[in-house]
Parts: sequence; C-alpha cells; structure tokens
Amino acid sequence: MSKLLLFKEIYFEAFRNMGNILLKKSFKIFTWFCFALLAIVIYAFVFRLSTGFAFSSI
Repeated sequence: MSKLLLFKEIYFEAFRNMGNILLKKSFKIFTWFCFALLAIVIYAFVFRLSTGFAFSSI
C-alpha cells in the first residue's frame, strides 16, 4: 500500500504544473486566433463599406 501511495505522490508532483502550462499556452493560442478572426471581420466590413454594398434590402 505504501508503494502505491508513493507512486501516487510522485505522479502528482511530476504533473502538478503541467496542466497550468498547457492551459496558459492554449489560452494564448485561442486569444491570437480570436484576434485574427476579429481582424478578418473588420477587414470584410470595411471592404463592404468602401465598395458601396447595400446592407438593407428595403
């Protein structure tokens, strides 16, 4: 039983900060992805405004 508890403690100690690092990196990637999508939307909107696109059908 003590070997199992020792293995559990070693496992938790080894991977304790790994989740935090993965979470930070994934949030950074997600943030840059969202900024890129927002830039594309703003570009498309400005392009439609500059070409005289009619936004309403009335």
